[in-house]
Amino acid sequence: MSEELEVERGDIRDNGRRPPRAVVGSHRIEEEMFGRVFDRNIVMRIWEFVRPYKRLLFISIIAVLVFTGTQLAIPLIISYAIDNGLTADAAGQTALRTAMIAFVIATGLNYGSTWVQESVVGKAAENVLFDIRTAMFSHLQDVSLSFMDKTEVGRLMSRLQGDVNAMQEFLETSVLSVGDIVLLFGIIISMLWLNVPLGLLTLCVLPVLFLVRIVWLPRARTAFMAAHEANSVTNGALAEAIHGVRTVQSMDRQSINFDLYNDKALATLHAHRTASKFAQVMVPIVDSLTGIAMAVVVVVGGTMVLGQQLEVGVMVAFLFYIQRFFDPIRSLTMQYSVMQRAMASGQRLIDVLDVRVDIKDAPNAVDLPHDMDGAVEFRDVTFGYNPANPVLKNVSFKVNPGETVALVGPTGSGKSSAMSLLKRFYDVQDGQVLVSGHDVRDVSQNSLGREIAMVLQEPYLFSGTVIENIRFNKTDATKQDVIAAAKAVGAHDFIVTLPEGYETVMGERGGALSLGQRQLISFARALIADARILVLDEATASIDSYTEMLIQKALVTLLTGRTGLVIAHRLATIRNADKIIVLQAGEVLEQGNHDQLMAHNGLYAQLNNVNYSSFDDLPDGGIDAGETQKS
Repeated sequence: MSEELEVERGDIRDNGRRPPRAVVGSHRIEEEMFGRVFDRNIVMRIWEFVRPYKRLLFISIIAVLVFTGTQLAIPLIISYAIDNGLTADAAGQTALRTAMIAFVIATGLNYGSTWVQESVVGKAAENVLFDIRTAMFSHLQDVSLSFMDKTEVGRLMSRLQGDVNAMQEFLETSVLSVGDIVLLFGIIISMLWLNVPLGLLTLCVLPVLFLVRIVWLPRARTAFMAAHEANSVTNGALAEAIHGVRTVQSMDRQSINFDLYNDKALATLHAHRTASKFAQVMVPIVDSLTGIAMAVVVVVGGTMVLGQQLEVGVMVAFLFYIQRFFDPIRSLTMQYSVMQRAMASGQRLIDVLDVRVDIKDAPNAVDLPHDMDGAVEFRDVTFGYNPANPVLKNVSFKVNPGETVALVGPTGSGKSSAMSLLKRFYDVQDGQVLVSGHDVRDVSQNSLGREIAMVLQEPYLFSGTVIENIRFNKTDATKQDVIAAAKAVGAHDFIVTLPEGYETVMGERGGALSLGQRQLISFARALIADARILVLDEATASIDSYTEMLIQKALVTLLTGRTGLVIAHRLATIRNADKIIVLQAGEVLEQGNHDQLMAHNGLYAQLNNVNYSSFDDLPDGGIDAGETQKS
């Protein structure tokens, strides 16, 4: 991954805290719209995807050249027919028949080559884009979370959609541009071959066209970029408004937000109008130059015909060539911008494909057996998202097989970070994280993922059916297995009340369900995974007391026969844990069961004694400050 991508976000934490999850809706301007016209490195990387379809590419080029040849031949056939076939003698009749046969052949080749180039080029381009998309998706499934922490989802979506579409446009038009170049030079050669003086006179309009293009292109590019940037800002504001619609409505900010969005939309409208003017200005210019060139041919060529210095058929051929002459120039002018956009998009696609995968299996990685004991140990673990500001500092603790251990502490104390290290979302800077006596860096990620299940504070449900979400990580589970898991965690009763029961299609992120219901489904998902180690990351936070009671019952089922690590804020939820580890500022402050910690009379006991429900209720001045305030 290039250095540019690694530092895309300006909010990468310097305080050692884990960054917020990426969201769609950035107001920041997207990446550069235009790049170099030709970048050999980018072309070679894209060629790797094109190479498997080079046969189709070769056929397409041949078809384009045949099509171009027919475009050049037809005016010559018409010229021959006029000059040699419009006589009553036998030679004239023979020439006319020959011209008609040649015209039919040329027309047939024109049709056939057009069909081949359109179908084959499109097929090749779609196949290449399919390979690029699948390669990017596959790679993004394996990239380290540190990259996802620093990269906005909206930006990745832009690359997967917008940049891939830019490459599609380039791939589909690049082959056709070969025909445009051949056609342009073919027309010039044909006109000079037919009549040098008239050909040179006709080509006198070219300097005017190139002068216009030199003046037009920089201004057009500026207008196109302004439109692109304005569109990006407007889309960002729209995405943000959609994500925050509940907050907007709750604070009655609809009218204010509409005015703000309307300003951005109007700016986008004006920018696109300006860009459209520049896009369309070349059309009347080219049409005018075409008219001038045709007028020159008619006046000068007609005079030469009357003076018997030029044949009528040649003048007619000139008129046909002039009509076609400016089409490839217009096409190549547009292709210039297409190539620039493609080079910029290609660079961004390659940047994604080159993102370094930091978390990889060791060459001699072993698989964790399913019958492992499930012991977990942290040995002098030091870790930080920013190495200069460690989140965990020489943390050591041990979880015996079948134990339920709770991690508590204020927000930012390193609880979730420790569990991320256990799952090997990140690697430690120092120390070791051991599972069943194996360093997680020496264990295959597949087996680690199979034997460690996680239930997060806000579970992510996908837009499929209920049954598909429950057996998400065990697709071969039967419906009976799913129902049994749902009954075990207390989810079955509300699932059967859904419109289609287990076949109910849930909305995006399971939005139709309450947080507690989504959590119970995630518990069923974890249970059916049948992992030896279960990690619960604040699974009971932000839910009502009744749902919490259901979840506590489900936890008993989930944790039976498994090693459990529970991250909790509410002290009341972890009193029955076999061991409680108190973290503060990335260090283990104290550890033991509830009774031992109460007897120790440390921070945990003090919080319980003054009836604080969570470490986050602790006043800035500490326990004593809180007591003073109460008194």
